[in-house]
Amino acid sequence: MPLNRPPLALGQGPRGVQDARRWVGDLCAEIGRPELAECAQLGVSELVTNALLHGEPPITVRVRGTKEHPRVEVRDSSVEPPILPTQPLDRPQTDDLLLTFGRGLSIVARCSSAWGAEIEEDGKVVWFAPVAEFADGPGVPGAVTGTDRQRLEAAPTKDRVRITILGVPLSLYLGFQQHFRELRREVRLLALAHQDTYPLAKALSDLFGSLDRQLRDGIGVEQIEDALTQGMETTDLVVHMPRAGASTLMRFVELLDLADAFCREERLLSLARNPEQRRFQNWFLTEFVRQARGEAPLSWLEARSNGRANVVG
Repeated sequence: MPLNRPPLALGQGPRGVQDARRWVGDLCAEIGRPELAECAQLGVSELVTNALLHGEPPITVRVRGTKEHPRVEVRDSSVEPPILPTQPLDRPQTDDLLLTFGRGLSIVARCSSAWGAEIEEDGKVVWFAPVAEFADGPGVPGAVTGTDRQRLEAAPTKDRVRITILGVPLSLYLGFQQHFRELRREVRLLALAHQDTYPLAKALSDLFGSLDRQLRDGIGVEQIEDALTQGMETTDLVVHMPRAGASTLMRFVELLDLADAFCREERLLSLARNPEQRRFQNWFLTEFVRQARGEAPLSWLEARSNGRANVVG
């Protein structure tokens, strides 16, 4: 069964480490996996300590995944990725890197079957899948995934199309953003940790990553932020993106539908979209496709009233 428990919010100081250890240990017992408690507590202690020393509040701890494959996640608001350990644990104790990120993440590597960090626009999640016994040697390698900062430096293409998205309801847009972020993370972590069990996860992860970059290259995030600051409920977006990228967003719609089916079958752990979310997302994404073909903009209210919000082809 999926584990979708509410996260534990931590305060600043050593008390946060103690609270995280106790909470994770209790949860391991609650889900019938007491054999994982020791490594889960040791790993979460290191991640919370790193977040307190080098991250930014708020800091939360969450256990996700399933009872068979639980995963401990520590989130903070810093977008700086952790430095992955490249040396064994017997390095000299005077090394500054070892005293900050190096030793903590080396310990996490020995407490887990897989671990890594997901960098998001407003923070990062460092995660690990605890094991029953602390490993000898350097442990498993970690991986940093998420926001690709180099895409911001890419040379713009000349073949760009102007897209006007009319009447975007901000509450539904923010829900879309959160849903996709969680779904993208879930697929990536499944691909990293359980590729043999979920062979489709790697293919989905690669497709989501490619299409996500195309979408984010065009969307006017600043326009959304300005509208939220002004307390607006809806806003219009005027954005530019490569014509080919806009046209391929139809694959995004298809992948979201496929992910919904997997969520309902509990093959993915995120929740499937409700009908309103699905209608909004289909309209929002297909506006890029329609306008790249030369069609006129269709507002959200118009799409809802004439049933076009359900049309994805």
